[in-house]
Amino acid sequence: KKKKKKSGKPELPDPIDFATFERIGLRVGKVLSAEKHPNADNLLVLQVDIAEEKPRQIVAGIADAFTPDALVGRTVVVVANLKPADLRGVESQGMLLAAGGKKVVDLVGVNAAPGEVVR
Repeated sequence: KKKKKKSGKPELPDPIDFATFERIGLRVGKVLSAEKHPNADNLLVLQVDIAEEKPRQIVAGIADAFTPDALVGRTVVVVANLKPADLRGVESQGMLLAAGGKKVVDLVGVNAAPGEVVR
């Protein structure tokens, strides 16, 4: 288990070097559609435009914080170079950056066009 500081928040993970950070492919995305996951109450399936030939399908554990309708049109930050993962039978092709620990409080967003690099 992660140690907690006196504030009750988890301590930071071990530091990484800049070369490791540079390997993370963060891109601006725009949520085109969102729907409930067919096999999980806490997951949503989103189609996100990151300026590629076709939108990315991203499965996110944010259904406790957002309705599908509230996400459409939002600008988000996507970790675009994660290996695809099967989440309860649905492929996810990235991850959204979110604020909050075990409970999501908001999504990280920026005022930029889909596909822009976040650094």
